[in-house]
Amino acid sequence: MAALGKHELGQLREIFARFDMDSDGSLTVLELAALLRSIGIKPPGDEFHVLVENMDSNGNGAVEFDELASILPELTNNILNNREQLTAVFQMFDRDGNGYITAAELAGCMAKLGYPLSYSELTEIISKADFDGDGVISFSEFSAAMGKSAMEFLGITLLL
Repeated sequence: MAALGKHELGQLREIFARFDMDSDGSLTVLELAALLRSIGIKPPGDEFHVLVENMDSNGNGAVEFDELASILPELTNNILNNREQLTAVFQMFDRDGNGYITAAELAGCMAKLGYPLSYSELTEIISKADFDGDGVISFSEFSAAMGKSAMEFLGITLLL
């Protein structure tokens, strides 16, 4: 696990200060959640509470800057690994490699996985994931939809 460099620590300190609403040098659980979301880390509720317990090394119920800085490299590595996995799943659905998942690609892939979709299921999935309304799912829409509720937006549970 690589430690944060001087520049990264400075940036993190600025971000930390912005979210430390009462300027007491520590973040409450709510302040920490907001900070993590702002830098793209969105663990589910149960994982978040475990994360807070792991970060709060002095057990005071809040997270100080040093506690956050010590665990952030590990979190960053986990995010990068998750992003790689997400990219691989997206590419599995994006059969033609054009950067978008069409309804036909989604239907075909789901059928191959043993989950054939009805027309209404297919249109519901597309409408939930297609945030900009262009009729296809981009990687950013896919990432947002997956982050929102893991694979739940597909209405199934997949083991990756």
